[in-house]
Amino acid sequence: MGTEVLLLILATSIVGATLGAFTGLIPGIHVNTLAAVMLASYTSLFAAISKFAEPDTVPVLVASCILSASVVHSFMDFIPSVFIGAPDADEALTMLPGHRLLMDGRGMAAVRAAAAGSAVGALSAIAISIPIQFVMLNGAAELMEKITVYVVIFVAAVIIFSAQGAKDRIFAFSLFMISGLLGVACGTGLIPSEGLLSNGTLLFPLLSGLFGIPPLLISANNSGLPEQTDFGVDPVGPVPGLKGVITGAIAGWFPGITATAGAALSASIQKEKRPEEFISLVASIGTVTSVLSLVTLSVTGSGRSGTSAVIKEIIGNELKGFCSESFVLLLLTMCVAAAIGYVMMISAGRVMSGVADRINPKFMAIGALIVVVSLVVLMTGVGGFAVLTAAALIGIVPQQADLSRIPLTGCLLLPVILNSLV
Repeated sequence: MGTEVLLLILATSIVGATLGAFTGLIPGIHVNTLAAVMLASYTSLFAAISKFAEPDTVPVLVASCILSASVVHSFMDFIPSVFIGAPDADEALTMLPGHRLLMDGRGMAAVRAAAAGSAVGALSAIAISIPIQFVMLNGAAELMEKITVYVVIFVAAVIIFSAQGAKDRIFAFSLFMISGLLGVACGTGLIPSEGLLSNGTLLFPLLSGLFGIPPLLISANNSGLPEQTDFGVDPVGPVPGLKGVITGAIAGWFPGITATAGAALSASIQKEKRPEEFISLVASIGTVTSVLSLVTLSVTGSGRSGTSAVIKEIIGNELKGFCSESFVLLLLTMCVAAAIGYVMMISAGRVMSGVADRINPKFMAIGALIVVVSLVVLMTGVGGFAVLTAAALIGIVPQQADLSRIPLTGCLLLPVILNSLV
């Protein structure tokens, strides 16, 4: 592991971080899309990078770029969730508390809480990656695979029964099933997703409708945003982020237990008293999931996400085994990416917070609605618009009834349960 390789890893980490910032800030452009583009152009990338590096190091350098983009994306995707109302899959549950802080003039408190949670989650996940890899390679992986469906069912049960009283539990179960069936429909391939610009995923209109559109409709009735204040300090500390590490480790291993589902589980078991704490918790879970996907890939040889699946295609079996050189280099990449992601997130939050109070919230909400609908149509076509409409009608119900939206994560959990049982 020479100095030249380390410098190249640093360079590719910076390039990947820049790309991840772009995918995180632009609603509907997921880092998985970037990974797929890099895989499709790998031959050209190999030829270009080989001019500066040894050919046998090119796969890990490209993988470094993709992984760095994935980590930074997990930081930056919180920004459009709060300021635009277009949540990414990992940030869906933070939409309402983040927007609440924005309406209180504390949008930067939400950003700083998310940045702190992501940073704590990333560094903690990196620190435990090698011990987890060792345990999984020595028999734990087979056990985890066998109990996956039971874990997913347990998470669903906790989410439903955490509601207070029989009436609210029936309501939670109904929301879970209705949103879940919509999620199942989106995964069947029967709903067309051919947009005007690309053939996108229906996950974007599904989550935007369930979690993003309802708060925007309320914002359209507000008279004005208050002046945004940035106190310049982390409002939560490391504790919420550390709480997210355990849940994130579960989400990083079990398929179907996404960061959103993991956050729903944590929120159901232990209520966070302040919106900043919940935001930090969810941010930590999302970043931990992104980091530990590398461990999962090194143990099982299969990816739990689009980016890890692409890394598998590029890097082959170089990650297999305990603490391989490629694995250590990619851990270094994630350290660099986490540091860059934190700085970029704070900077982007300051920019957005600085202009937020100058914009009429009605115009901002209407503009955000137009942006989300336009992106849905451009990326997923008429089918995506239909999903967005149906999901918004479902998502507005708990908001109007002043009840928890957490059961709406059935859109992600029910498809996994049914696929495992059928």
